Amino acid sequence: MSQVTLSGQTTQRRILMEAIAATAFAALTALGARLQFHLPFTPVPVTGQVFCVLLAGAALGPRLGCFSMLEYLAAGTAGLPVFAHGGGPAALLGPTGGYLAGFPVAALAVGAAAGPSGTRASGRTLLACLLGVAVIYLFGASWYAIWCVALGQAAGLAPILLQSVFPFVLVDFAKAGLAATVAPRIRGRMRLP
Repeated sequence: MSQVTLSGQTTQRRILMEAIAATAFAALTALGARLQFHLPFTPVPVTGQVFCVLLAGAALGPRLGCFSMLEYLAAGTAGLPVFAHGGGPAALLGPTGGYLAGFPVAALAVGAAAGPSGTRASGRTLLACLLGVAVIYLFGASWYAIWCVALGQAAGLAPILLQSVFPFVLVDFAKAGLAATVAPRIRGRMRLP
């Protein structure tokens, strides 16, 4: 067997493994959407999705982490009930559409900021995950404000933040800490670039 054939097989195997990993994290994010807790004063639920997004970025790296979240969004937009509020394009126009749109950007930011991970959690990975939370909040709160204005609800910075960011900060910081702890172990076992 020639060196070119071996190289081609290695490339194909790597691409297949990356596709499987990205799809697994997209599926994990869909499961995270099923873990929901609704607060009485906001249509934005507490879900497991943020943890999954942070984990995807930190474990898969920027390119694959972003791709996995794009795959997740594509599945939901196509109508699969993978979002917290179901599926289909209309879900992207609801109160949580901004958070969903921020998932690929957050995974990309986390992966880029975390850099190559070793076999144990680091402060850099934690800071990268906190950056991912901030990206999700930026997209989520911005869209939530637009959504409130479109519905004719009173809007202002304080009410928007009280419904779209502040109730979630502590739990999302905990998710960031957990993702920063788990991601390097997953990345070490997957042996991704």
